[in-house]
Amino acid sequence: MTENSPVPALAIRENFLLDDRIRGVPPGTFGLDSSLVASQRWHPADGRMSLPVLTLDEEAFIANRDLFLRYAREQGAMVAPHAKTPMAPDLARSLVEAGAWGTTVADIRQAAVMLKAGLTRLIVANEVGGGSGGANRLAALVGVWPGVELFVFADSVAAVHALAEAWRTNAKLPPLRVLVELGAGRSGARTTGEAEAIADAVDAAGGRLLIAGVATYEGAAAQPDPGRTEEVISALLAMTADMFLRLRARVGGDVPLIVTAGGSVFFDKVVAALSPAVSRDGNATLVLRSGAIFFHDHGVYDRSLGALDARNGFAVGGVSVSARNSFRPALRLWAEVLSRPEPGLAICGMGLRDVSFDQGLPMVLAVFRTGKPLPVARADVFKLNDQHAFLTIAPDDDIAVGDVIEFGISHPCTCLDRYRVIFGVDAAGHVRHAFPTYFG
Repeated sequence: MTENSPVPALAIRENFLLDDRIRGVPPGTFGLDSSLVASQRWHPADGRMSLPVLTLDEEAFIANRDLFLRYAREQGAMVAPHAKTPMAPDLARSLVEAGAWGTTVADIRQAAVMLKAGLTRLIVANEVGGGSGGANRLAALVGVWPGVELFVFADSVAAVHALAEAWRTNAKLPPLRVLVELGAGRSGARTTGEAEAIADAVDAAGGRLLIAGVATYEGAAAQPDPGRTEEVISALLAMTADMFLRLRARVGGDVPLIVTAGGSVFFDKVVAALSPAVSRDGNATLVLRSGAIFFHDHGVYDRSLGALDARNGFAVGGVSVSARNSFRPALRLWAEVLSRPEPGLAICGMGLRDVSFDQGLPMVLAVFRTGKPLPVARADVFKLNDQHAFLTIAPDDDIAVGDVIEFGISHPCTCLDRYRVIFGVDAAGHVRHAFPTYFG
């Protein structure tokens, strides 16, 4: 997409039938074509939709998308957003249509979901397994989709041997592009020597495998101590830059290579550490794999962008700006007050099965009564059961049974995966689109 091209809005390519077995769909709804959902004028606060329900503020998502793609472009990087966050092909496609380089997935099944949606440049940002299992399954997938431009991680000689054997067995497959993975705290070769051995194994595969670049994930290297985090991430990225130069010397200057890293927390460190070597190369691409940044949140990612601001890590148009104030939380969880059993306690119909809680509890943003907002009361979630949220409130707070509470969430990844459908809403909160998800 060029600088002056129109920015695509969100759109649905996959129509499906909605009924009241799906969260959010009003009771008594049967066989509603998803393309008609906007005509229903559903709003999560007015009492018609089945609660709890998750919504996506489409304007916030688009603003986050355009901002991050602009940032990456100005930094000389490309983006392959991690699709595991929403597993919604329509949202993944919207990112590619807006200028993303490709799409990242975490496993072979996720790759199949994206391929069926027409997304054919994929990074499998993970090892796929051994020769009798994952490598053969990957070969089977590529056999069905021979036009896919696929990159896969490898962090051991054993993994490379498994891939090589699967590709030798399936001689009609095009050569497989392999990214040598370095790591700390999760998968990935721990030393340059190990990484060189992986590259040797790729070279020894008789042309069935190709060295395509180097990969890492710096987020897994984070430590409880911020100073130690800085040390470990810096060392990992320095080793990644060095390995890129080693691979370039190995394959020669005519072979395109990619260098890929970058979650939604330390992407500024990735750019600072890896962009210089990539930009000097002339035949390499730095690819960020950030995914949650497009959704943002009111919790862990909000705090993380605050830390990014503290290190002056974000700039747009050559000017340092606040990432925390620039990105907007796009997800909301809506639930009804079911009980006020004690003066200082309210219980909502939302629990562990409905909302993320691994990196912080949901936060009360607003209260609605018969669809109208009330003055914001002081209310805090202090506990979740399977189906209930326990809120501490002032004894005289005007929160009543039947009120609908709008919550912000912490950690999009573990909230989105609870929903078969993400309901996109407009600026007024009315449902505009229904995005199907494929978490399995």
